[in-house]
Amino acid sequence: MFNWAKSTLAAVAGTQEPEYGPDSIQPVGKNAGDPAYTKLAKKDLKWVTLDYTNVETQTFYLFTDAGHVGFLQVIYNNIAGLRVTVQFNCKLFYPNNEKPFLWASDPLQNYGFDEEQHSFFADGVSIELSDDGNSYTIKAAVNENSLVNVKFTRTAPGFMGGKDGTTNYGTDPKAPWGSMHHHFWPRCSLEGSIITKEGEIDVKGRGMLSHALQGMKPHHAAARWNFVNFQSPSYSAILMEFTTPASYASTVVQVAGIATDGKLLFANTEGNVKHTATKQDSDNEWPEPTSAAYHWEGKTDDGKVVTADLEGALGAKLDRIDVMAEVPGFIKTIVASAAGTKPYIYQYMQKMTIKVKVGDEVKEEEGTLFTEATFIS
Repeated sequence: MFNWAKSTLAAVAGTQEPEYGPDSIQPVGKNAGDPAYTKLAKKDLKWVTLDYTNVETQTFYLFTDAGHVGFLQVIYNNIAGLRVTVQFNCKLFYPNNEKPFLWASDPLQNYGFDEEQHSFFADGVSIELSDDGNSYTIKAAVNENSLVNVKFTRTAPGFMGGKDGTTNYGTDPKAPWGSMHHHFWPRCSLEGSIITKEGEIDVKGRGMLSHALQGMKPHHAAARWNFVNFQSPSYSAILMEFTTPASYASTVVQVAGIATDGKLLFANTEGNVKHTATKQDSDNEWPEPTSAAYHWEGKTDDGKVVTADLEGALGAKLDRIDVMAEVPGFIKTIVASAAGTKPYIYQYMQKMTIKVKVGDEVKEEEGTLFTEATFIS
């Protein structure tokens, strides 16, 4: 089939795209003259709410002093500019997996934003950015098993990769047909509670915010993802990596940063994720990671070289998510055969020790790793 016909079918039906080549993607931070990163200002914290196919999310990750790890999340999903769905998710893993994890996912009605697009509201849910732009308050009363009242306060600068945090897709850089954008608050203080049917959970601890926008069909934007979120008393280390499908030359895109209280050690569009041991998932043939190594490298504002490493066994997975589990079987079969799409997310939580070298000074510190490995196509 001609490429233009394949491309048209892909845009409409979500099928596999033709191979456009390496010039069809402009990875974040790789354009001439781009800075390694840009600190976030309040104006950068707006919801974008595109009017064509996209998925936009705000995900607030929780690391409580008591040992819980999880997240609160709003997903804003626009399907071909014809229909918008909005979902609120709450997921919480208990210390030492002492009981089954909490999962609540609820569709939202009557959603909207404040005039500046900084705060989100819906029936039973609000996510409000403070006037000074330094904290979010999340309240949710849409599920009786997860009544949420949590405050995230930024304790280090937020950042996005390169000049504007955006990877663009398309053969004409001035007129991209798709995009991917991320920005992060890598280190936050956390207070408040989540009330479940079994009682109240104090979430005092550390947090991290990821605001992401996939401005195209998700399986066209990326074939695989790795996400790393490590929190310890002194360090917050973030690494987001995705690999595009072959249509965009299987390009690897990264955004990374390490923060301490009050400052970013560095942030950039480098980094490295290696699954050092895997086992084949018998249900879907994906190479489920069992051990991994994560590497950061950059420079402080005063020019000192920084490296950081995490490595070790991931332990038993917390969860394996079949993204298409709710899709009718016959549609799943069509999509899988047409686009090679079988999205699964593997989630892990593990105690690990980070080794951070700043100039000639080396420090090691134990913390908690939350990581996801996602396979799409």
